[in-house]
Amino acid sequence: MALEFCTVTREGPLTLVTVNRPEVMNALHPPAHFELAGIFDEFAADPEQWVAIITGVGPRAFCAGSDLKNIAKGASNERPSTGFAGLTARFDLDKPVIAAVNGVAMGGGFEIALACDIVVAAENAVFALPEPRVGLTAFAGGVHRLPRQIGLKPAMGIILTGRRVDAKEALALGIVNEVVPQGELLAAARKWAAAILECSPMAVRASKAAVMRGLGETSVEAALRAQTDYPTVKAWRASEDYVEGPRAFAEKRKPEWRGH
Repeated sequence: MALEFCTVTREGPLTLVTVNRPEVMNALHPPAHFELAGIFDEFAADPEQWVAIITGVGPRAFCAGSDLKNIAKGASNERPSTGFAGLTARFDLDKPVIAAVNGVAMGGGFEIALACDIVVAAENAVFALPEPRVGLTAFAGGVHRLPRQIGLKPAMGIILTGRRVDAKEALALGIVNEVVPQGELLAAARKWAAAILECSPMAVRASKAAVMRGLGETSVEAALRAQTDYPTVKAWRASEDYVEGPRAFAEKRKPEWRGH
């Protein structure tokens, strides 16, 4: 697909997606949302792509959220069924996605990060859900994911005030996995991706599916009972990777993952 608002680079089984709207601090409008949705549709469907990184071009912003100037002009604010950036409502994606957050991650930009599995932040990263300050709400998942990820009271302190959280506080709250110097952001994200890629992609997907779907169960017991029926878990158990891992361990060699 022809790309106008993003760039995509494939490095073996790693897909690197970069939002490329620096003139508006990588804020998103409907055409960008649909472009990103198409990119992640392709990533999800491609058996050769196992991990994705999403970031924003330039040092100033990961994503400043919705392009409010575009909305103020009366333009449509339509989004794909998979949500903000084609990610925040993509609940069937079992492949891991890493957010590499440079600079501002405001509103929908923060919601993209919250929808990712791992978040690496540059020291200049700033997170906020400022929607109430402009008469809006963080309804692309922010008001639901943030309390689940950091606890109710810390989340309410952020959501109800729209205040900004710097990288250091975000790390302490558990919003991000790692904070690195600004120039080392992508290298750090690639390091996380490389660690994931050492593992069986089928086992990684089964693990993510079990975690995410298990959070919706009423108890650990219920989650344990339900996980055997998850399609991704069934696919893992029927895969070549399920056999290859123990075999490689017994033969004292590096496993050759197939991803199926």
